[in-house]
Amino acid sequence: MLFSELALDERVQKALTELGFEQATPVQAQTLPLAISGKDLMASAETGSGKTAAFLLPMLNHMHTSKADNTSTRGLILVPTRELGLQVLKECEALARYTWVKAGLIVGGEDYRHQVNTLRKNPEILIATPGRLIEHMKNGNHDFSDLEYLVLDEADRMLDMGFGPDVLSIVEDCRPERQTFLFSATLKPRGIQEMVAQVLRDPHRLILNSVREQHANIQQQIILADDTTHKERLLIWLLQNEGYEKALVFTNTKARAEEFVGKIRVKGLKVGMLHGDMEQRERKHVVNLLKDGKINILIATDVAARGLDIKGIELVINLEMARNGDDYVHRIGRTGRAGEQGLAISLIGPDEWNRMSGIERYLRLRFEKRTIKELKGSYQGPKKLKNSGKTAGKKKTAGKNGPGKSNATEKQRHRVRKNVGKRRTPANDSQPATDAGFAPPKRRK
Repeated sequence: MLFSELALDERVQKALTELGFEQATPVQAQTLPLAISGKDLMASAETGSGKTAAFLLPMLNHMHTSKADNTSTRGLILVPTRELGLQVLKECEALARYTWVKAGLIVGGEDYRHQVNTLRKNPEILIATPGRLIEHMKNGNHDFSDLEYLVLDEADRMLDMGFGPDVLSIVEDCRPERQTFLFSATLKPRGIQEMVAQVLRDPHRLILNSVREQHANIQQQIILADDTTHKERLLIWLLQNEGYEKALVFTNTKARAEEFVGKIRVKGLKVGMLHGDMEQRERKHVVNLLKDGKINILIATDVAARGLDIKGIELVINLEMARNGDDYVHRIGRTGRAGEQGLAISLIGPDEWNRMSGIERYLRLRFEKRTIKELKGSYQGPKKLKNSGKTAGKKKTAGKNGPGKSNATEKQRHRVRKNVGKRRTPANDSQPATDAGFAPPKRRK
């Protein structure tokens, strides 16, 4: 579907044309007509599929063509992280450049007083993280009585981060007569269904790409590693030998990110670091360095798994395997965006095999196993039992002696019975003194 086929205002169309948006993505083609007609939506599609424009365009078009002076916030977009909030704000400003619509950002890590001023300016669209917005609501710095649109972006992630109660508290304070969109790359049944029941009214459900569906344009590989030292050598080799414009390396903890950023930097590579404990100013600075090409490698925790949309990320490396399938999908979704090709490599240690196998089962795929000849380790996966169907110990067999009894055990008992009452001699002294309740009598003094 072409954007020109939609009944969008000419100012919105002009922005789309300048941004090079002509053909709608599948998620946009299916959701935009429904959203423009006023339907509540619950939609799931893979990362990089154009969900942000899918919920922004109906809002911007309506607000521009139905200008309402002296009203409070008309559109509220809730996001799980600051990075995603910044990304949504950037796209909103780009699409709204020729309209009357203004947007504001309320997220943690930013100056609180500055945000109060933002709220006083009364932007038509407010993009916010639940935690910081709740703080402003407690201080009366809000007014959602005129709200026309509510968007829950990456709702599953907000639930994972414990924002569920905050989201529901915010929803209770919103105008009931509104249109609500719930967009996410994954729609987990737990928690989501309860939220849907409380937030949306008879929503139209769309699942365009299940989280289990493989990213056709992302090559997914695993490399087995003996230990952390081996992983370090593999990581350095990949960063020095793979062809890429920009690379993103994921770790599970801040400590591991800090440890490896130094090890990468001493090799002369241009690397930065991103994790949740950094000040927002620092995080912005690092992201801008990557965007501008002043660094081409970013080592990060899962804070970068959502909302980080930077052109040129062609390589994603999981230094540590993601904790679950959904996190894995969001990590590798930083590459192969907008139809581009990408490569995702996971370094798997002995303690990560089961987790990796669980993610394979969840996604219903098999990762391509790769070996770097110069750095091949000794770990080649879990050891397989030599004799299929046999346990490590001897198995009891069922035969003429009955189930669970072996011939060897029966012979042993027979020998014990024969020796009952006999004086122990070197010939029979090796026999057990007791066996299954048969004990030789005590010798009289």
